[in-house]
Parts: sequence; C-alpha cells; structure tokens
Amino acid sequence: MTDKQSNHGKIDTILTHSGRKPEENWGIVNPPVYHASTILFPNTKELIEPTQKYRYGRRGTPTVDAMLAVLDDMEGAHQSFVAASGLAAIALAYMSCVKAGDHVLVADNVYFPNRNFCNTFLTRMGVTTTYFDPLDLEALAGLFKDNTRVVFLESPGSLTFEMTDIPAIAALAHERGAAVLMDNTWATPLFFKPLDHGVDISVMAGTKYLVGHSDAMFGTVSANERTAAQIHEVNGVLGNSVGPDDIYLALRGARTLGVRLRQHMRSGLEIARWLESRQEVARVYHPGLESHAGHGLWKRDFTGASGLFSFEMATEREDAVHAFLDSLKLFGLGYSWGGFESLAIWARWQASRTASRPDIKGPLIRLHVGLEDIDDLKADLEQALDRCRPEL
Repeated sequence: MTDKQSNHGKIDTILTHSGRKPEENWGIVNPPVYHASTILFPNTKELIEPTQKYRYGRRGTPTVDAMLAVLDDMEGAHQSFVAASGLAAIALAYMSCVKAGDHVLVADNVYFPNRNFCNTFLTRMGVTTTYFDPLDLEALAGLFKDNTRVVFLESPGSLTFEMTDIPAIAALAHERGAAVLMDNTWATPLFFKPLDHGVDISVMAGTKYLVGHSDAMFGTVSANERTAAQIHEVNGVLGNSVGPDDIYLALRGARTLGVRLRQHMRSGLEIARWLESRQEVARVYHPGLESHAGHGLWKRDFTGASGLFSFEMATEREDAVHAFLDSLKLFGLGYSWGGFESLAIWARWQASRTASRPDIKGPLIRLHVGLEDIDDLKADLEQALDRCRPEL
C-alpha cells in the first residue's frame, strides 16, 4: 500500500494535496513523471535480496505511487491499483475473486463490455454467470449457489439508470460468502463511496471523469482489507502496468475533478428538468430527478450526480432518431463520456438485457452534458428536437 500523502480534510482538499510532496521534489508542485523499466541496485546483495522501494518499472515508480495515494484517499481504500482501461480494471477485479468452477451474479444493467467479458473470457475459464434484475432483491436471494463468489453491481445502471439498493445487496452477498464488486464510474468517489456501503472492490473507468479531457485510457481498482491481497497477487502475475504519461494525465485530472463534476451535475440536472417539459420527450431517466423511480435511493446514498443520463423519445420511428441526432451541433456523436465536451448516442439497450425488461417503449437517447454554456446546450437540443417533431 502506498504511503498516505494527505488523507485528512474534505474531498477538494484531498484532491488538491494528495499524492504530492513538493518538499521532496525541489519545491515543484506536481510529482515528476518517471519513465522507467530498469532500476539499478547498488550491489549484488541488494540485487539478490532487495530492500529498496523500487525494483522494476512494472512494479511501481514514484509516479504510480502518487496516483495510488490519490485513489486510496478518494475511495477510503486499503489499497488501490491502476489499469490500462476501465474494462481492464473490471477484468482484474473479477480474476482476483474467481477460479474455475465458480459462479458469479451480475446485475442485468451493467456496462456491456463487462457482460461480454463474463460471456467470453470467464466462460472459457470455467466460471458461470447468472444475470439478475437489479431491482428485485427477493429474486436475487434465490439465485445464490454454494459456489457463488461474486456479485457485480453498477448503480445507476448503464444506459437505463436504475438505482440499486447497494447496502442491502452487499449484506445479502456477505451472508453467503460472496464478494461485492461495483462499477462506480458514474458517481466517482466524490458522490458515492462504495467501500463505505458494503462493497469490497470499487472499480472506475478513469478514462471518464478522472482523466476528464478525453485524451487517455485509464482504469482504477480500490479494495478493502478483505480483498486487497488477492488483487495485489493477480495484478503482479498478470504483469499489469500503465504508462507514466497516462498516469500523469489522470493525476492532473484529479486536481480539478471536484469543480468539474459539480458543474457537470448542475448542467445535467438543468438539462434533464428542461427535457421533462418537452413534448418530444416521453420520460427522462436521471436519478437526481424527483420523478425517477430510484430517486429515494439516490438521495439516501449519494451526495451528487454526474452529467450522464438518458431520455426516452415520444416516438417509435427510427427516422426521427436520426433526424434528432444528426441535427445536433454541440453534442458530438461518440462513445465514452466524462470529458469536457457534450455527447449523445442512441442507447440501444435491448441487446444487452436478459434478466429484466425496463418499461421503455420509445428510442432511448443517452446524453453526456459537458462544460459548455447551458443556454447554448439547450438551444442545440431544442433545434434538434424541432427537426424531429413532424415525425411524432
């Protein structure tokens, strides 16, 4: 585990100071970026039985340690790890908890590549997966087997934004000896701390809000004391390593994460409320809205929201979807999210659900509300909605 640099104070103070030691770096504010593979030893004895902190670039550098200190402090983790992407972080978390012959339970609304990993790689490992309705705890209780080792959650759910009762599921899983894993990319530890709510391993696609500028791939895994040692072992065996330049970009993003995320939240909620008033919109799926079915859980467990949500169009015609999306000027059409720019996609959720069926009849549009002026974003959405109105 990395030495804690600044684990006191509120979150913005932690983000500003954690992982930095200017007094050990000639007064320079930012930690240096170490590009390292080979690390030399002073003599043969040290080479054979090393005691020095750094031994090989893949096993850590001061750059890596600075990032891990930030993650430990943000998450309240016993130990954190970095990965080359969000999906790589998900894979590391799974592989640290299962072996051939095991069984995992996965919420039906997880990020699709998570599901694909279970259906392909875990299947080849001899691990079976059962998907469950994230809103039906009674049914979930009946799905556990003697060999169930993992329950994987994502709340709010990917694309459809259902809220899950995380503490209740964590208690259920722990009673049966299973570890609880959670993808917390949407809220980040600023707005929800999974480890404080019964989750054993918190995973985040740092590509999104942590990096924040759409210019690096990055993943994080933060563990409690119960699970940290097994992740450390698997991480080393797999040879996982992240380039120092990507770590630097994530560190830089972390310093402004608080102010950025609060702006994404304010703009996202304002756009979501505005969309609820539009006749072209059947329903808005944002947990921060009072109209959302999971608003109570969000208000109980979360301290904020990000800029990502979906809305259902009040039409079933595909040409209206094309007309809307192709008319957008400020909202780019592209996957990923969490950067400074606004994005939109047609969220075709039906192909990735097998255990539950949300009551969504019209096409679903997922928006990421960026840092542009809110009035400009509304104007862009309005002109695009006007283009599809004749098709309603």
